[in-house]
Amino acid sequence: MSGHHHHTPESDKGLKFAITINILLTLAQAIGGAIAGSLSLIADALHNLSDAAALGIALFARSISRKPADEINTFGYKRAEVIAALINLTTLIIISVYLLYEAIWRIIEPQVITGWIIVIVASVALIIDMITALITFKMSKNSMNMKAAFLHNLSDGMASLGVILAGILIILYEWFWVDTFITLLIAGFIFWQGLTMLPKTIHLLMDGSPHSLSIDEIKLAAEMISGVENLHHIHIWNLDEHRIALEGHVSVDVSELKEAESIKDQLKEMLRDKFNISHSTLELEHHLESNCNEG
Repeated sequence: MSGHHHHTPESDKGLKFAITINILLTLAQAIGGAIAGSLSLIADALHNLSDAAALGIALFARSISRKPADEINTFGYKRAEVIAALINLTTLIIISVYLLYEAIWRIIEPQVITGWIIVIVASVALIIDMITALITFKMSKNSMNMKAAFLHNLSDGMASLGVILAGILIILYEWFWVDTFITLLIAGFIFWQGLTMLPKTIHLLMDGSPHSLSIDEIKLAAEMISGVENLHHIHIWNLDEHRIALEGHVSVDVSELKEAESIKDQLKEMLRDKFNISHSTLELEHHLESNCNEG
């Protein structure tokens, strides 16, 4: 993984701190929401609980992903972070659906809400959300796992802002419906957020070809190398977020095995430099030489 300075055990201390304060905040919000009768504050508490869980899963995945490759997982354990991202995004979507359901019931059965409790608790929540978002943002640039965790925190900060606004409007005008409206906005935003990142995560886990690469472009670049007739049976996939692998068959027009090996080296260099493909397995085909392989 590139950016190893974002992926050191030292950087996990910040995550552990963020998990602790988010668990404490969840308890405060849940109690405050129950006392005040505020669904938006309880919604924010649930989202905060999902933040703590997201950070916990992210931390666990980071520790697994550091394990070196072995006989069981010959490519290593980096994909643990992608699986963590999938779990976190799925959780986001489930929470958003639950909140939508609860908010709709509040429209049917409105409740009186205590505004000042909402404002105090949500203000504390906003400060903690911003601290957590800063911790995860620093680690999110090179990690889908940490980006999913950061999005959890960022959306929670926005949710807290919304809850504060609802509390102020309830205090000033007794607009109790604003609490339900803010809950619907929070749920809708969380749902959209989860659905946006989910396809990318699934694509990576399904060994889909990286969207940034074109097989036709790779074939054309390969066939420009002297002695290469064509490149076929191409498979491209992500080993993890930052390493791309390719395997393919190369038809070559050479008279000696030494020339074929030189072509293979040129191809590997071209794939690495032009397309950022760090791991390539090429099978050379020639009517005189049967299958010169690179394992």
